[in-house]
Amino acid sequence: MLKPYAVNEQNSRGRVHAEAQPIERSEFQRDRDRIVHSTAFRRLEYKTQVFVNHEGDLFRTRLTHSIEVAQIARSIARALNVNEDLVEAVALAHDLGHTPFGHAGQDALNDCMKQLAPSSGGFEHNLQSLRTVDLLEENYGAFDGLNLTFETREGILKHCSQEHARRLGEVGRRFLEDRRPSLEAQICNLADEIAYNHHDVDDGLRSGLLAMEQLDDVAAFSRHRLAVAGEFPGIAGRRLIHETLRCMINALAVDLINETRRRIAAAAPAGLEDIHAAPQLVSFSDGMRSEQRALKTFLYENLYRHYQVLRMTNKARTIVSDLFSAFMNDPRLLPPQYLRMAEPERQGAEPDPKARAVADYIAGMTDRYAIREHRRLFAIGEI
Repeated sequence: MLKPYAVNEQNSRGRVHAEAQPIERSEFQRDRDRIVHSTAFRRLEYKTQVFVNHEGDLFRTRLTHSIEVAQIARSIARALNVNEDLVEAVALAHDLGHTPFGHAGQDALNDCMKQLAPSSGGFEHNLQSLRTVDLLEENYGAFDGLNLTFETREGILKHCSQEHARRLGEVGRRFLEDRRPSLEAQICNLADEIAYNHHDVDDGLRSGLLAMEQLDDVAAFSRHRLAVAGEFPGIAGRRLIHETLRCMINALAVDLINETRRRIAAAAPAGLEDIHAAPQLVSFSDGMRSEQRALKTFLYENLYRHYQVLRMTNKARTIVSDLFSAFMNDPRLLPPQYLRMAEPERQGAEPDPKARAVADYIAGMTDRYAIREHRRLFAIGEI
């Protein structure tokens, strides 16, 4: 049932380490299963999206976000007759390298790497997700990492500088040659956008930091709210919010499917190689893209820059910066496996192995673990 330009086991570029073919499941189902059973995936339950983990049990975490992305991406992939199993694997793995405390944690860790270890190339959660599945997971006797297929790894690596692309070898080559990833990877990228725009509105309203009245001027929300109110007179509260957000997701997915079909028909790809050579094929229409830009601007100004969110993100940046400085000043404070990774003889693998080992340790922390580790290092009386 797959289109000839979809990824399949015949046109897959396989794994770095050859393995026997899986029994009763596809290679991409095997990837998904390895991701779900990984330590990094379990940690996503306690990594923040916008609100730090201890601020409430009903807000999204990186885990629930990843599941929502996978659901949206699979629905789109099925409509377009491309590989659902690959889409699911990429969606579930795309945030494995995210730091605690969301983007505030990532920004703080990136700043620390650039200031205290300028040769390291900084920190980016997208690259860290790939590093996690390629190296940091320790589940198998024959290799480091999860030994995922090339196509899953390609999908995880959504963007990359040319400097990093050269270091990554084959999986980074498309950034040097200006080529596109598979349709499956492109779908996951926009399913991620659909998911976080939807749930950040939901969490903002649930927290009370956003009010329905503020969203009246945001077309991406208000036109659906008006339609829901017309269909269900008197609807209010959580029912109104949920119905509105459900309509938003559906409208985005349908628009993306229709626009992508139009672009595929115009490009007429015969196989996977044509997808790599073509312009971006998975896309929203111009009108929908404009609505989404306006929604992102609204969320940035009214939620992400809300003073209560900024107070917490400021604390988060302090925690990450303090931890990084402490471990860089005295690597003996690191757990043994990370101390080994920081040894100077690992210079061949990393420009600054000590800084990278510290970043690996911090990036792997959950929100609450980072808070506890900070207390253990800096609070008198904690051990």
